[in-house]
Amino acid sequence: MNELGDRLPPGQQLVAADKWPLVGERVPSPISADTPWALSLLEGDRSVRLTLDEITALGSEEFTVDIHCVTRWSRLDCRFCGVALSKIFDFFQPTSSSRFLRFVAKTERLHSTSLLVKDALDLGTFLATHFDGEPLSVEHGGPLRSVVPGRYFYKSLKWLTEIEFTADDQLGYWETEAGYHNVGDPWKEEQFIATSVDKQLAARLLATRRLDGENLMGFAARGRDLAGLTAVDTILRNADFCAANLDVADFRRANLSGAKLRCASLQGATFEESDIEGADFCGADLRGANFAGASMFGATFVDRDSGDAAVLDRTTIIDQDAVESLCPLQQDFVREHAA
Repeated sequence: MNELGDRLPPGQQLVAADKWPLVGERVPSPISADTPWALSLLEGDRSVRLTLDEITALGSEEFTVDIHCVTRWSRLDCRFCGVALSKIFDFFQPTSSSRFLRFVAKTERLHSTSLLVKDALDLGTFLATHFDGEPLSVEHGGPLRSVVPGRYFYKSLKWLTEIEFTADDQLGYWETEAGYHNVGDPWKEEQFIATSVDKQLAARLLATRRLDGENLMGFAARGRDLAGLTAVDTILRNADFCAANLDVADFRRANLSGAKLRCASLQGATFEESDIEGADFCGADLRGANFAGASMFGATFVDRDSGDAAVLDRTTIIDQDAVESLCPLQQDFVREHAA
């Protein structure tokens, strides 16, 4: 049990108090300098457009919430200022037939996410304009973003430009493209939807040990002897390689976000330019492993509770910038053992 008791969901770790890691897109789609930011409220054929001033006029207030990212980092007591979603409801008065909300961002890929109306209101969702007393920065979703307490932060949307009230659910970008769970409750560790790779395909890939370019989210290879495996440019989100032999495996540019590699043998493996955000390497043998250019937000190398710790030495290559992106406990461990 961590010392924060019921404040930190399972598997989460605290970032430094002064850090808010940047995850996902950094900037919205271009907007004309003389075009003010606006939020559209839609239901069927009905639409209303609100400027930022009109939104804040509905009643701005302060909110203190905890952020829990699906890549396993958390930041507590985050101070926002904004407008409660309930006030948007009071203003717009959607019909009872609309059971879902669809939040849409101003981005090239029209990033979106959805919530049940009841959940959105019960959780205290709000539209944020300020953070720590300052206008919300662009890279963190300014000038307007949604914040959904009690859900992984991918359910909170940067650069909010539209809220649509709908009778039916419409899965968002991360839920559709990355297989993220549509509810995203961090207390239940609802990170990814359950997936299964075709058994014949899995058997062939395991036999050849060539996974290059495949989409294998949730791939199950626990305890397998896969020394020399190649998985270049492979999607392996939430894959299970616990206790597997992956010596000299090639994971260059692979997406291993949320992957389980606990107690795996990874001597001489390469993770160059890979995404290992939220991956679990506790107890893994990482001597000679190369993490150059890898994105490592939320990755774990030592388990505070169990004491399981990765084996690192001076042959383990990790960029200094990547080390600084880790949570404090992980930073200290990596610096001590991979120096």
